[in-house]
Amino acid sequence: MDKIIILDFGSQYTRLIARRVREAGVYCEIHPFNHIPPMDADVKGVILSGSPASVNDANAPMPDLGAFRKRLPLLGICYGAQLLSRLGGGSVAASPSREYGRATLTVTDDVLFRGVSPSSTVWMSHGDTIKTIPEGFRCIASTGDVQNAAFRIEGEPSWGIQFHPEVHHTEEGAKILGNFVKEICGCKADWTPDNFISATVNDLRETIGEGKVILGLSGGVDSSVAALLLQKAVGDRLHCIFVDSGLLRKNEFTKVLASYRGMGLNVRGVDASARFFGDLAGVTDPEAKRKIIGRDYVEVFNAEAAKIPGADFLAQGTIYPDVIESAVIPGGAAVTIKSHHNVGGLPEGMHLKVVEPLRLLFKDEVRRVGAALGLVPEILHRHPFPGPGLGIRVLGEVTPEKVRILQEADYIFMSALHDSGLYDSVWQAGTILLPVQSVGVMGDSRTYEQCVALRAVSSVDGMTADWVHLDYGFLAKVSSEIINKVRGVNRVVYDISSKPPATIEWE
Repeated sequence: MDKIIILDFGSQYTRLIARRVREAGVYCEIHPFNHIPPMDADVKGVILSGSPASVNDANAPMPDLGAFRKRLPLLGICYGAQLLSRLGGGSVAASPSREYGRATLTVTDDVLFRGVSPSSTVWMSHGDTIKTIPEGFRCIASTGDVQNAAFRIEGEPSWGIQFHPEVHHTEEGAKILGNFVKEICGCKADWTPDNFISATVNDLRETIGEGKVILGLSGGVDSSVAALLLQKAVGDRLHCIFVDSGLLRKNEFTKVLASYRGMGLNVRGVDASARFFGDLAGVTDPEAKRKIIGRDYVEVFNAEAAKIPGADFLAQGTIYPDVIESAVIPGGAAVTIKSHHNVGGLPEGMHLKVVEPLRLLFKDEVRRVGAALGLVPEILHRHPFPGPGLGIRVLGEVTPEKVRILQEADYIFMSALHDSGLYDSVWQAGTILLPVQSVGVMGDSRTYEQCVALRAVSSVDGMTADWVHLDYGFLAKVSSEIINKVRGVNRVVYDISSKPPATIEWE
């Protein structure tokens, strides 16, 4: 399969480049700039990402591009463009003012801009700019403030652009990237759910051999799609386990078991709630809670694995945003935002080998694969739910009573979304129990009780998200029902933060 290699210099937008390339139907992989992979016959081109660094820094990333430059098509984006210019002898210097935001791009006739409007809006995000381009470089686009907004290197298939075609604000960015990967690199648009399923099933068979696999199911789309892929690969050698951590939504343990048994999966339920609550007692730090929950999950799986002779693989529904936010790309320059219980939090002594069939997929890609596998709609379209469950939606210490309060409030919110026909228009929703109490009045009595926050966001893959403008009447109805029916809550607020700068979850 044709593929594009993206070298990551630490930009917050690198993963968006990957998304846009995949949306063009072309497979791509992200690799750290200091771990350049072998350029096998499947690699048709290379993209250099942006970076928070300056090419003028003493320790600026300066990899040797000799393995592919002049041999394969190359596109430098932002820092990548400045790197090419600097390596060629051009001048890169700090801008008088930081160039950030929308700009109007004027292009010349070049294959990179084939079909692109002569003038369109692009997104700038850099502190340095290319003052002069080297000899042999030809300027092919500019903006009002950036003379060398794009260039082509004569005599080699290399281009550089100082704007970000991968972000939504660049109006024709998808067309520009499509031109690079299809017209310039000659990639076939064969990155499809069916091809992914075929390749992944073959890889799983090769990796697992005759072994047995244990998979933890959660009722969410990620673990469900992973289960169907594994079932297709190894059949009845897949043993699914659903752990009741005590941190699930109301009645979810029973519903999940029934759903999976209806799908014909070999699944057993394990009640480990007492263990989770015991280990979380007194713990308030979000990262510590995530690590404890991840550790307990793995140890429960290990205990169950011991009951299955020959079990030697643990499958996980890890997806790309989990990996990105945990910053576990080897040698990468990213900063950890939050750890995920199934990424980087596994004990060194875990005796099961890990397989992660969805590790390179974004959430929307997981859903497309699930649809191709015939996953039932009620699971396929279910909102994402954090691996640590309500353990990170109870801010501060987690106790059975706090979880009970949160479950009841969350049940009312989620039921209202379903009943009002709003559930499918929201990407993810949930309720958060805040570690504060406030004064209230019920009847003629003063109350001093908990506050819960409602959260609903729209997104494509979880990398960015906007808060959903739910109707005030709807919110008023939900708030009234929670306060009247959930003992211990006397105040409800609605979270109107977007990601970034906030994250979807509060912890």
